[in-house]
Amino acid sequence: MPETILANATLVLPEGTLRGRLTLAQGRIAEIAEGAAVPAAAIDCAGDLIAPGMIELHTDNLERHIEPRPKVDWPHGPAIVAHDAELAGCGITTVFDALRVGSITRRDTSYRPYARPLASEILDLRAKGALRINHLLHLRAEVCSETLIAELAEFGPADLVGIVSLMDHTPGQRQFRDVDKLRAYVQGKRGYSEQDFQDHVANLRALRDTYGAAHEAAAVSEAARLGAVLASHDDTTAEHVATSAAYGIRLAEFPTTEEAAAACRAQGIAVMMGAPNLIRGGSHSGNVAAEDLARAGLLDIVSSDYVPAALLTSAFRLAEIWGDLARGLATVTAAPAAAAGLADRGRIAPGLRADLIRIRRLGSLPVVRATWVGGTRVA
Repeated sequence: MPETILANATLVLPEGTLRGRLTLAQGRIAEIAEGAAVPAAAIDCAGDLIAPGMIELHTDNLERHIEPRPKVDWPHGPAIVAHDAELAGCGITTVFDALRVGSITRRDTSYRPYARPLASEILDLRAKGALRINHLLHLRAEVCSETLIAELAEFGPADLVGIVSLMDHTPGQRQFRDVDKLRAYVQGKRGYSEQDFQDHVANLRALRDTYGAAHEAAAVSEAARLGAVLASHDDTTAEHVATSAAYGIRLAEFPTTEEAAAACRAQGIAVMMGAPNLIRGGSHSGNVAAEDLARAGLLDIVSSDYVPAALLTSAFRLAEIWGDLARGLATVTAAPAAAAGLADRGRIAPGLRADLIRIRRLGSLPVVRATWVGGTRVA
């Protein structure tokens, strides 16, 4: 692999910014040098920011490519490739593709098993070198389901499962404490009648009563077997967080209240919030606003959730709130890398992976101008 020099750049380092250049060799950052000089054969970045590539821990974006319209099942190979290209163009260099495990087969045809075959397709394309960025798996373990244990058993340590998250979507608690918010979401997405919705709620509550405790215990055990980070989801109360801590959880996805976020901080659990929440000014489910947690010093990591382009925008929004560009960008680089146990990326430092992005600021709009993965330009 030839050496690459990115010169006359504003480097976003862990401690702040530096005008300088990077030398990339053998897929790694070989050298950091100060100054605006542009050596022969170097890429002149003209003062643009060079930051670590972003790391996405939880995104449903692939689902949008697989089902671009309701009831349209797009061929998975092209969908995965398009999803991958979109993330690369947004400056994301490592992604944990979120796949639901745990299905409802008797009553709800929209929750059929799909994770194992789709994971195999992602991993096959990765092995063939068809993907631009680094893809790992995030299994969303649905407690309110019938088949969670069997679906988790289909995965093994070789499947690159990096995260297993505990999902409990029982109506009336966590994300959907307000059942009216759930009604609006479900009826809008699936066209349910009021009776359909009432049946749906009753079914989920019955599943939680029947399987909840066993499924929660199985997900904790399976995360350990797979060597994956275990995450909580939608913690709402200090009691929820205490349970998470007892499981050994160190990553909380989208806590719904400031109480839960503060309890996470006290327990040493990293708090992740959604970029759409931050950019829109609040949660679509009526839960705590990400900006409020940021201003309270209770936000560590940002996930794009369902809008990949929102990740970079949110990092710059946090930089404005905190008055610290390096801190804002760390929520989408160093902090998610640390939470996922990826010690070889997420920062600009000698010896780390050369996963990098070039950013130009057009007024308040950050624009990705180039993306490198392992020292190779991919977008």
